[in-house]
Amino acid sequence: MSAPVETVGQTPCTTWGVASAPTPHTLAYTLTLPSSLTSPAIARAATRTVLPVHGLADLVDPATQIVAELTATACQFTGATEGYVDLRFRDNSLHVVVHDCHPRHRHPRLAAACDARRRSALRLLGRVARVCGGDWGFGEAREPGGGTRMWATVPYGGGAAYGG
Repeated sequence: MSAPVETVGQTPCTTWGVASAPTPHTLAYTLTLPSSLTSPAIARAATRTVLPVHGLADLVDPATQIVAELTATACQFTGATEGYVDLRFRDNSLHVVVHDCHPRHRHPRLAAACDARRRSALRLLGRVARVCGGDWGFGEAREPGGGTRMWATVPYGGGAAYGG
């Protein structure tokens, strides 16, 4: 017999067979998305859906902008067919991480030029993160397949400073 399912609104919620309501601390989603023009829209829609369910409605606007910027940049830079978006809440902050398969360049001039292009593409993201009291960056992915890891954080309550 399975564990009873608790409902929040119309959505049943279970955590590994144990009934529980979503909270900020249970926010843990990873989306594998195709490297296509539709991926930023899909990532935005998922973000707008899951954050309020986890009690993070005040972070929806800045998080949606951050996810869109990171996902669009990943699609622009990667030569692979897919990348992924990771949404987590830990240390009292929302963490958004996007991985693409664009390898870090070994030649210093190529690496500097690529980093400058990526930094320029993420200029709006940087402003959103700063306004919200968060942080952002990019670097070599730690995953076995390599590539580039881009990330941004927004502290709980940081969404109040974001005007959309």
